[in-house]
Amino acid sequence: MEKLVMVFGVFDGLHEGHVSFLRQARSFGDRLVAVVAQDESVMRLKQRVPQYPFSVRVDVLSKSDLVHMVVPSDPTEGGWEVIVQHRPHVIALGYDQTAMREHLLRSISSFPFPCEIVVLEPYKPDVFHSSLLRSNTD
Repeated sequence: MEKLVMVFGVFDGLHEGHVSFLRQARSFGDRLVAVVAQDESVMRLKQRVPQYPFSVRVDVLSKSDLVHMVVPSDPTEGGWEVIVQHRPHVIALGYDQTAMREHLLRSISSFPFPCEIVVLEPYKPDVFHSSLLRSNTD
């Protein structure tokens, strides 16, 4: 049985930090599913419009050789339908996804399957973080 790993993100302009994040996540299993935040979710969570629309972010990530599947995020935060649907063995989170990690830790016991949460190492967070890269292009 293949070991499935799941990651979550906006992926607003695929940069070296994302590449490192995705490669680290892949090392925890056989297949990697990337859950991409929908535009409305980005607005709610980050109080800004993404630089690239959802369809472009999905297309770029799908065409990369970094993931096996790209799926949209749940329409409501914290519902975790996407997790229950795909049943990952591992959820790999970025070092800065602390709120998501805390919420997942409270919810993980309700999943009808075993699932591990791992936190990945940052890759030059003072250079390759989407918020920094975005402010350099504004």
